Amino acid sequence: MEYRPLGRSDLKVSALCLGSMTWGEQNNEAEGFAQIDRAKAAGINFLDTAEMYPVPPRGETYGATERIIGNYFKARGNRADWILASKIAGPGNGIDYIRNAPLKHNREHIRAAVDASLQRLQTDWIDLYQLHWPERNTNFFGQLGYRHQDQDFTPLQEILEALGEQISAGKIRHIGLSNETPWGTMKFLQLADSLGLARAVSIQNPYNLLNRSFEVGLAEVAIREQCGLLAYSPLAFGMLSGKYENGARPANARISLFSRFSRYTNPQAQAACTRYVALAREHGLDPAQMALAFVTRQPFVTSNIIGATSLEQLESNLASTSLTLSDELLAAIDAIHREQPNPAP
Repeated sequence: MEYRPLGRSDLKVSALCLGSMTWGEQNNEAEGFAQIDRAKAAGINFLDTAEMYPVPPRGETYGATERIIGNYFKARGNRADWILASKIAGPGNGIDYIRNAPLKHNREHIRAAVDASLQRLQTDWIDLYQLHWPERNTNFFGQLGYRHQDQDFTPLQEILEALGEQISAGKIRHIGLSNETPWGTMKFLQLADSLGLARAVSIQNPYNLLNRSFEVGLAEVAIREQCGLLAYSPLAFGMLSGKYENGARPANARISLFSRFSRYTNPQAQAACTRYVALAREHGLDPAQMALAFVTRQPFVTSNIIGATSLEQLESNLASTSLTLSDELLAAIDAIHREQPNPAP
């Protein structure tokens, strides 16, 4: 397993990160434990969760994923072996059962969110604490066509100061962004540098063969500012594995179970996906492994967040680290991208 610097911190994280958003919904606690054990055996030292997990979020399951991870740490006694990441939820998205909605990223909410996560996770510290999505209205979760709105939102300086207080208290070690824009990322970094505040070490945004929009504005920021990408949805909710080809809807698969997950199923995305899956097979490769290897190899990626609902899927994901993509294959991938760019941003 390759290990990469987490921003300007002293931490090195595995090139693959184990995502957890199915635990407590599609996976039970025993299955979550088994996934963590297998990932650890493969050399993964990086575990990502969030207060709102599992997904899709529901009041009945709120916090279940963090509780599963906390129970794992208690059972195994190996918390110090892991670099643990979690996130504070933002406003909107139908979440009205967390704290005092509407959610904010102010001192009160950050303090309460951190304390609650620490309790569920049964740990004294979180290594990387991320803003799950911006408090302000902007483009994320696939939204296109920016429409500016004048609104009140917690000043970014206040957010950084509140996070810095949690660092000083020893509750979190580093901070990161998620679903953030180029403006937001640079503004957070500029304020941190000019005012001596906590500096983001990473940005967790979507990145996959169907959505390479990160390359347009944020890739340069990630490299020049040492604020690397933690890539989520590298398989586009499983679409790039080929299991949904020709309209197939396998039992218990995420898109089969939850109709709300439509980001990667529009006609343009399906057409592009068919071409990527066929390309992998032409080269004798597993489509999912090709898609994951493409993400992991990017110079702006710090870690590729893999998720699985079975150990079989996890084994396949882990095997992607041994895959080297040829120049010929990469050229063919780019050819498809030029003809069908970012069909599922």
